[in-house]
Amino acid sequence: MNSEDTVDVVLIGGGIMSATLGSLISRLQPDWSIRLYERLGRVAQESSNPWNNAGTGHAALCELNYMPESADGTVSAEKAVSINEQFQVSRQYWAHLVESGALPEPNSFINSTPHMTFVRGRSNIEYLKKRVDALDGEPLFAGMEYSEDLDTIAEWAPLLAKKRNPKAKIAATRIESGTDVDYGALTVQMLRDIESRGAEIRTDHQVTWLKRQKDGTWKLRIRNLVGNTPETVRARFVFVGAGGGALSLLQHSGIPEIKGYGGFPISGQFLRTTNPKVVAQHQAKVYGKAAVGAPPMSVPHLDTRVVDGETSLLFGPYAGFTPKFLKSSTWFDLPFSIRLHNLVPMLQVGLRNFDLVKYLVSELLASREAKMKALREFMPTAKSEDWELITAGQRVQVMKKDPKKGGVLQFGTEVISGADGSIAGLLGASPGASTAVPIMLEVMQKCFPDRMAEWEPKIREMIPSYGTTLSDDPDAAAASLARTAAALQITA
Repeated sequence: MNSEDTVDVVLIGGGIMSATLGSLISRLQPDWSIRLYERLGRVAQESSNPWNNAGTGHAALCELNYMPESADGTVSAEKAVSINEQFQVSRQYWAHLVESGALPEPNSFINSTPHMTFVRGRSNIEYLKKRVDALDGEPLFAGMEYSEDLDTIAEWAPLLAKKRNPKAKIAATRIESGTDVDYGALTVQMLRDIESRGAEIRTDHQVTWLKRQKDGTWKLRIRNLVGNTPETVRARFVFVGAGGGALSLLQHSGIPEIKGYGGFPISGQFLRTTNPKVVAQHQAKVYGKAAVGAPPMSVPHLDTRVVDGETSLLFGPYAGFTPKFLKSSTWFDLPFSIRLHNLVPMLQVGLRNFDLVKYLVSELLASREAKMKALREFMPTAKSEDWELITAGQRVQVMKKDPKKGGVLQFGTEVISGADGSIAGLLGASPGASTAVPIMLEVMQKCFPDRMAEWEPKIREMIPSYGTTLSDDPDAAAASLARTAAALQITA
């Protein structure tokens, strides 16, 4: 096939989102041609790379930012339940791919890792109690344990309790059905599968321009970075899954739906240890409460990570700022993203988020010792020589118009699609990869509404809960958790 041909689907970006959409389409419409372009030499090297994210199977089991305390002191479980419902959709699809032989041994990308919360101080303990009460009876959160006892917490996660003042006011929750996910490995494996089904994966290829044609197709200009040669291709449908690079490409597309959107880049670092003696003492993902003004992705956590079969511990993230939208892009990403239509929303966000600016400045100025001090709040015995500082992935938070406030900073993901359904893209960050399957189903619903009825039986075969809510049916929730746990070889 030469580069002048028309393909049915072009996927821009070799991350978990493009891999998921390609995987779904290849099963629902196997006669469609699919081509993926990735500008780097390998896929899954930006946000999907395991060292660029925390690997948490974001099911809201431990992430306190999904259940903030409201001004009147109440705590709602609504968002946490919604996030967990979305994760179960992803989990069902991954289980289907394993059962059908499309993915190899599940422990190559997913492993059981208890999810915990950990707080200090009387007010935070009262909050955590409210959170536990709000989740009591929720089928997808069954099995959650709560304790304020140092010895019990020491059994759950020894490093949290070792050499901690026994009079300290602390509390924790634990749920054993949590997971650690290597989204990089999952991406590579899913793309390998769709390639075996006829899709083309082209690395070292950067999409530089795209424009809708009179016949409804999209013409794309691509540069082969090996040899620096240009190519063109036409596509009936384009998905921009380029992470931090999505905003620029969607702006270049000229679709009116992108007007008013901007991006706020946040970088991050983690402390990592591979010391076997330290790693052996911690088997959990432990999340605390975010600092005032901190974005949700900056919630401190001490995590077990399993990458390429090797276990390590991560602590962080420590937020920072760079105008880059990707780790491997340019310092001009932020200024070049500014347009007349998004200038006012971006300025309004800056004026209304002084706490965030203050937090980022404090993080940028923090010394290594200050970073170690933050770690020791979780792990009192942490020794500086055991830990190395690594750079995590770039995240670009969505800024958009708001009728009342002028502009708002949105912590989450947002699907942007053209009115005719011929193009879609994804902006935003957390929970991201964990909810890739429901997000891509949303893309398909928006872009292929006339085909969803035809596809629905196959979708239900792959994702039995599709179109229903597990949290409304305890028996169905328990059955789904048990079935997917068995398929993925993880704790139910």
